[in-house]
Amino acid sequence: MAVEVGTRPLSPSASAVNPLRAGLESNRITDPCNVVFFGASGDLTKRMLMPAMYNLRLGGVLPTNYGIIGFSRSDKSHYDFREEMKEAIDAFSRSGEARDPLWNDFANRLTYISGSFQDLDAFRALRAQLEDNDQTLGTAGNRLYYLATPPAAFAEVIEQLSAAGLGPKDQATGWSRIVIEKPFGSDLESARALQTEVNQVFDEKHVYRIDHYLGKEPVQDIMALRFANVMFEPIWNRRYVDSVQITAAETVGVEGRGGYYEGAGALRDMIQNHVMNLLALVAMEPPISPNADHIRDEKFKALSAMRPFSVADVPKLTARGQYGPGLIEGKPVLGYREEPSVEPHSTTETYACAKFFIDNWRWADVPFYLRSGKRLAHKHSEIAVRFRGIPHRIFGEAGDAIENNTLVMKIQPEEGVSIRFNAKVPGPKMHIRGVTMDFNYGTGFGVVSAPAYERLIGDAMRGDATLFTRWDAVEEAWKIVTPIMERWEQSPVVDFPNYLAGSQGPQSADALLVADGREWRRI
Repeated sequence: MAVEVGTRPLSPSASAVNPLRAGLESNRITDPCNVVFFGASGDLTKRMLMPAMYNLRLGGVLPTNYGIIGFSRSDKSHYDFREEMKEAIDAFSRSGEARDPLWNDFANRLTYISGSFQDLDAFRALRAQLEDNDQTLGTAGNRLYYLATPPAAFAEVIEQLSAAGLGPKDQATGWSRIVIEKPFGSDLESARALQTEVNQVFDEKHVYRIDHYLGKEPVQDIMALRFANVMFEPIWNRRYVDSVQITAAETVGVEGRGGYYEGAGALRDMIQNHVMNLLALVAMEPPISPNADHIRDEKFKALSAMRPFSVADVPKLTARGQYGPGLIEGKPVLGYREEPSVEPHSTTETYACAKFFIDNWRWADVPFYLRSGKRLAHKHSEIAVRFRGIPHRIFGEAGDAIENNTLVMKIQPEEGVSIRFNAKVPGPKMHIRGVTMDFNYGTGFGVVSAPAYERLIGDAMRGDATLFTRWDAVEEAWKIVTPIMERWEQSPVVDFPNYLAGSQGPQSADALLVADGREWRRI
């Protein structure tokens, strides 16, 4: 028997002490729907996607009528799949182990199709299962396809969906949408080729290119911070902003994905998508409405205004690195070239940084410094807006440093906003010191932010494309990084590895900012 489980209620004391959450509307998804996970035996489905689906159900977010279908090459029964997914939820769900009666209801909606992505009969079996779910679960012909597969299989799956009559154009009723994981192509040419394949089956309005960074609460709050506060937007321009730093630093190495990373590197893996998306949110103009396409229009305009690199510019405006052996949290770790499936003389960068400019009225001459790297000192992602210095010094003793004000949007591991400003030190002298005012999402709102995949899967089921990347922005981002890729591929690396695991990164990255009279914020 199905049992409806809603959002866990707050305790009486919690509702009394946290008025910030009063009056919030229900997050319930209204459209019935089937969700199909291609690559259902993979790590992404087990670690992220299925726990996200279970927690959406636990929180009362999923629609009343829904079904979940796994599709992969592994040969297993519906029962085997359910057991495997329960183990995954027990191991990786933020809510702990799956328990009855909720698990029993959830499991009864899980089914499995075994087959390769070249097997048209398997896709016909998928169609039959979808139609059966429409009849038995009331899913009304609505379908969300999620490509949690290796990128090489994206076009293949889309072709077979079309051949099996499972595309949007084949439906008399209901809707079909497709969620595509990154990377969307490995360069501009391959991205355009993939887009051609996608367009043959799905219109752009049906395509949801996922970037899990955009599902993080602090990233979503960039627009609220800018456009819901009169104190920030008037100074969000070249008259007041000195520079912007965007950092995505990791302590992990390639985590057994050396074969993939050898063909990617930090520039493709992080800068072209995650970090460039953050830049677009910081730099965009106010949208005319909260409509998804109005927001994405402004993101595209910001990216299209970025000053193009010439190949000759690359050595002056970029730096790259590769980690060698070192210490992470006091424990020794291998260098990149010693990682499994990595070439012993690899020239793949594990650190990339670049200085960009946006040639428009708002941002002319303001440098945007972007960096991302593996095996750095701390896991640390943030956006730091550094404001210009005061025009004339009046206060402060001779030895006091008057710092530039800084606004920091903290993305991970901490989630929040901090403002650095100058204040007088108590006492008879006019000493000035920099101080920090912090806001933390968890303590401020009394909740722990849900993982990004929960938000993004829910949005795709709702048909809200706000936090997904549109093709024109993907194409523009590839155009921006292509000259860097080309110059790096043409220029032999002689100093790799050039930073220790557990350090701040390569000295060449520091030199990039020192040449401008600035320095990176410490990781």
